[in-house]
Amino acid sequence: MNSIIKNTALAFGLVMIAPLAMAAGDAAAGKAKAAACAACHGPDGNSPAPTFPKLAGQGEKYLAKQLMDIKSGAREVPQMIGQLDNFNEQDLQDIAAYFASQNMQLSGSQPMSVTLNSGESVDALIFGRDLYRAGNSETGVPACMGCHSPTGKGNAPAGYPRLSGQFADYVETQLKAFRAGTRTNDGDSRTMRTVAKQLSDAEIEAVANYVAGLTD
Repeated sequence: MNSIIKNTALAFGLVMIAPLAMAAGDAAAGKAKAAACAACHGPDGNSPAPTFPKLAGQGEKYLAKQLMDIKSGAREVPQMIGQLDNFNEQDLQDIAAYFASQNMQLSGSQPMSVTLNSGESVDALIFGRDLYRAGNSETGVPACMGCHSPTGKGNAPAGYPRLSGQFADYVETQLKAFRAGTRTNDGDSRTMRTVAKQLSDAEIEAVANYVAGLTD
């Protein structure tokens, strides 16, 4: 634990995004258009299974970016192949606005331990909390809250996603995808790929579990 110190110099966003040149979405119109998403993500964006991320309460800018990237192929999600083919940019913006207007239900953290590379077993909630708040100076990992806020609600205007309440399994999967380079839609800055490359399995598991239950 002595490797965890305060360091908010870098952004720890699950996705760094470029500004979108689309008009704001219409949440009312998006509700009807989002009906096709309900089977996997739930009618209000609270997915019933960690295989599919919760969309409720995410920032509109972030959601629209992800939908556009998935449609264009910039972000590869096998389960989404063909799902967005019949939607234009305004449709996707409307869907994003609808899910952004909903309330995310917390998944909740679990009491658990993780084993560090040194072989030491530590409390995952404490370890994850310290990593989220302070980062790891020894490996160049910044504090997650620098972009995602102390409460995990993200930064909607900047397009940094909400982590609070998201499924731990989903967050873990995305961090490992960034680390492996199989998810690359974090922009030219490669912020998430750069950060995730420095994360150990224990750090990823711990911080993902921590944010699942992070509240105000």
